[in-house]
Amino acid sequence: TYTRGLNPTVRMFEEMLAKLEGAEDAIGFASGMSAISSAVLSFVEPGDRIVAVRHIYPDAFRLFGTLLARMRIEVTYVDGRDEAAVASALPGAKLFYMESPTSWVMETHDIGALAALAKSRGIPTIIDNSWASPVFQRPLSLGVDVVVHSASKYLGGHSDVVAGVVAGSKELIGRIRGEAYPYLGGKLSPFDAWLLIRGLRTLPIRMRAHQASGLEIARRLRDHPIVERVCHPGLANLLPAGLTGTSGLFSFVFRDGIDIRTFADRLKLFKLGVSWGGHESLIVPGEVVLQQKAQPNSAMAFGVHPRSVRLHVGLEGTEALWSDLETAIDAAFEEKT
Repeated sequence: TYTRGLNPTVRMFEEMLAKLEGAEDAIGFASGMSAISSAVLSFVEPGDRIVAVRHIYPDAFRLFGTLLARMRIEVTYVDGRDEAAVASALPGAKLFYMESPTSWVMETHDIGALAALAKSRGIPTIIDNSWASPVFQRPLSLGVDVVVHSASKYLGGHSDVVAGVVAGSKELIGRIRGEAYPYLGGKLSPFDAWLLIRGLRTLPIRMRAHQASGLEIARRLRDHPIVERVCHPGLANLLPAGLTGTSGLFSFVFRDGIDIRTFADRLKLFKLGVSWGGHESLIVPGEVVLQQKAQPNSAMAFGVHPRSVRLHVGLEGTEALWSDLETAIDAAFEEKT
């Protein structure tokens, strides 16, 4: 059925996602960035100011630094782990934008505490919940107003759909549906909604598998002599309040003495790729994002170690993936020495 809004298949996906997030309503989009831009633009006007945590998704950072800058919308970036810094930045802001864990270095925040700081000042909050999915984190229950997802990632889960979704109260979703949604053109197609419905049916099972393999590989990398540190929330003694599990996406930093290009070339199961959330395991070396020629991204602005590597641990099996990493590390270390 051709419909620009309220297609029954799209509506089924929206209702399923709303239930998973504990939201009153949800609205689907043609991409994650369409969801983010539509949500943000429904809350701000030219001349306003946004507060955002640092290390957000690179294209969200670019949106804030290009299109929003042209609208004279200022963005103040803060370390979300520093509640005093957040409290100091919030007065006068019209929106607080969060992501936890953050896209590369996996900084986690006390979402409930930050949401309460914003709420006490009457400032609405948006959070990108793509990393944890509603299986492991439900930010609305912690006081956040609006949740956005790149549904291309874990919600879809099969690397065959590009989509986004926004969830929240009927009032706020109604505002987005009535203002940004009709005119920005990022409407979710019925077929993509069908693919997402298929993905949601297996989401809890897939997330538990990503968590198990990802955490085991993170532990082994932490104990490897050539690895300097691993950025994985599950390695902390205690997960932050509201985060009940972890996904397969994390990063680590090699010690000096390894040829990262050789490491990437020698991998067989892990493929080079900037996306994540599907069956396949993927890597992105930090130097790739630091050398992009387009607009500056959050990695450039806030620092990503040039010897870092981001992994997405897929569903191929823990032992096979670890063997792939070990073989590539050994080859890369020998090449450097």
